[in-house]
Amino acid sequence: MSEWLLDGVLGLLLLGLAGGALHVRQLYAGVLLFIAFGLVLALVWARLGAADLALAEAAIGAGLTGVLLFAALARQPQAGSEPRLSRRRRLAAVLVLLPLLILLLPELAPLAELQPTVPAQIDAALAQSGVEHPVTAVLLNFRAWDTLLELAVLLLALLGARQLGPLQPQLSEPWPLLRAWGRTLTPLLVLAGGYVLWRGAASPGGAFQAGALLAAGIVLLRLAGALPALHWSFWPLRLLVLIGLLLFIGVAAACAWYGDGWLHYPAGSAKLLILLIEAAATLSIAASLSLLVIGDEPEAQS
Repeated sequence: MSEWLLDGVLGLLLLGLAGGALHVRQLYAGVLLFIAFGLVLALVWARLGAADLALAEAAIGAGLTGVLLFAALARQPQAGSEPRLSRRRRLAAVLVLLPLLILLLPELAPLAELQPTVPAQIDAALAQSGVEHPVTAVLLNFRAWDTLLELAVLLLALLGARQLGPLQPQLSEPWPLLRAWGRTLTPLLVLAGGYVLWRGAASPGGAFQAGALLAAGIVLLRLAGALPALHWSFWPLRLLVLIGLLLFIGVAAACAWYGDGWLHYPAGSAKLLILLIEAAATLSIAASLSLLVIGDEPEAQS
């Protein structure tokens, strides 16, 4: 009974925070509600047993995205520019969406009676995948092209953000408490990121979760004033951004040239290749997310 009560409270709280974030008039309150929504959603994922998604949601959905939203809010030209939706438009939206939902429900109901066959196929091929966790096997072996394209999308997002001009966050003097906790929490985030990366082969985790934790540590150090500004002209930083995608493409090309096809790992080498790809992808994801959040500050002209 207590578990049902906890799940019900989390579900109602999630819906309430989502509605509040969408309909509150003050943008500042909307950002706070969105961050709270991300934290509650991380708890929901944890209740469902998806620890990797819970970590990713807490680090990216609530943490890094919250910083981006606050940075965007600071650039608002004037207070009172919040968009408002009249009651008539809200009612019109409900009148349009409600009939569509009624029409879709009979079509979605038979889906619950279908017996999925994909889990059985994954279990049958798991021994040859090089890893022990089915999600990692799908993302890094059976459908590795999806993960490769996700890294490409992240790189394109970073390059697109750079076209908008360098982000120059105006960082105030950090509080002493932030300085102390920043230096204390960052090593723990690095340790947790390494653990999540290593355990991703046999349990929930992997490169995206580990990269998000490392990026959170970098952002925390930057906000605490313990890390200098990031510069795109610094070539090791550019190499970190590209190394995950380049290594992924290199492994794919080597498999096509010497093996059975693109990203068809040789027998006995799948685990080592997946570990190398995951480690390189972790560094690229951490560098890309850090640049997206705290920006690429231009170097001072001498």
